[in-house]
This record gives sequence, C-alpha cells and structure tokens, in this order.
Amino acid sequence: MSKNWFKIVVFVVVFLGIGAFFVFYKNKPEVIKEPIPTAQVYKSPKSTVTSKTIPAEPELITDIGSMPVEINLAVPFTVQAPYANWEDPYGDFCEEASVLMAASYVFGTTIAGPDFADQKMLEIKLFEEQRFGYHKDTSAEETATILREFYKIDKIRLVYNPTENDIKKALAEKKAVIIPAAGQQLGNPYFRQPGPLYHMLVIKGYTKEGNFITNDPGTKRGSDFIYSSSVIMNAIHDWNNGDIDNGRKVVIIVG
Repeated sequence: MSKNWFKIVVFVVVFLGIGAFFVFYKNKPEVIKEPIPTAQVYKSPKSTVTSKTIPAEPELITDIGSMPVEINLAVPFTVQAPYANWEDPYGDFCEEASVLMAASYVFGTTIAGPDFADQKMLEIKLFEEQRFGYHKDTSAEETATILREFYKIDKIRLVYNPTENDIKKALAEKKAVIIPAAGQQLGNPYFRQPGPLYHMLVIKGYTKEGNFITNDPGTKRGSDFIYSSSVIMNAIHDWNNGDIDNGRKVVIIVG
C-alpha cells in the first residue's frame, strides 16, 4: 500500500471515529434532574386498614383543567434484584417488582427491606407458575390478573392506546400506573446496556415540566426516576409474544 493510500485510510478511520463519538455523545441518555413534589398516600391511613383492606377510592377528576400541576404518589420502591443478583429469576422480575410496588401503595404498606421484597416476589413467581405455567414476560392482561387474583385488588383497569392526559388523570386521582415497555427505548443510562427487550415499571407522578416520575425496578437507582413524557409514551408496548416494538399500547391503572 502506498503512503498516500495509507494516509487516506487513516484519515477515513479517524473521521469515522470522531463522527461516531459525536453521534453517541449527542444521543447519550441524560438523567433528568427536577424537584419532586411531596409524596401523597393513596388515602389517609386509618387504624382499621389492614394489609388486605383497600381504602375507599380517591376522588375522581372530571375536568382536566382541575388536575394539579404536579403530583407524586407515595409508591414504595424495590429493585427487581434486591441483592444485586441479576441471574435468573431476578433478571426477569420487573413485572413482579412492579406489582409489589403498586399493591403496597394501594394497601398503604411498606416494602420492608430486601428480605421482604425477595420473599414477596418469589411468592408472586409461584402464583404465576401455577396460574399461567410460567413467570417470565407477563403481558399487561396477565399482570392485571396477578393484581386481581393474588392481591385481591378489584380496582384494576387496562387502558389501550392511552394518551399522556389519560395517565396524568389517573395519577391525579392518586392511582398508580404500571406500564409494559420496550425497555431499550427507555434509554435508561443505569440499565445494563443496551437494556431489557421487555420491561415493566410504575409511574407514580409527574412534574411541573410534564415529565413522569417513576419507580423503575430495573436499576437500584430507579426510585423516583424521571423520564420525559415523550420517552414513556413512545416506549409503551405490550409483550406481544416477543414482538415488543409492535406490541399494543396499554397501561394498567391500579386503585
């Protein structure tokens, strides 16, 4: 190879490398930092409320204009791998963790440490295996079944093709929102890259800027993790037998 050709090859390689760097840097996911409002419970606790008694339903929002400018629900957090062991089954426990968080919020209970979270998620796994024959990658409908049958929560609603306002209205009514998602579309920098193909998380509020506050069990840094509303709305997809990018848009309203 002549010196001129060698110089050309080196130039092209360097040029492509610099271009790739700037493309990556430009598209690198950023963690959104915003003030988060004070967390609100599902309903003011009463001494008569037990872990298996659901308080009365919060007041319904009939006018979008009456929604608060921001809200943050007191949904307790757990990572899906409580002891940082991401091997089976914990690498697929986003659904179990999301169910546990949402149910705990509705019942007004805490998630009392990793031992408790681990035990409860394994109990949910056993229920799934008995009910569905498997525990991995439960669809929105199957996840709703877990909430109804395992946790005995009647107030569960699936909303297909939800709008951003549908989700925010549910949150304003103090209802938790579970979403199935194409995990790699979320762009969470704390995921093991490139992120899970299928994921599930809990939306627990929204900020004055309109971004969503979530409890994302896919990372230990997932408590109160903020996603832009556009990222969330684009990423929402049901399991769809593994063809997640073409899965239906659906959310689970809990409460």
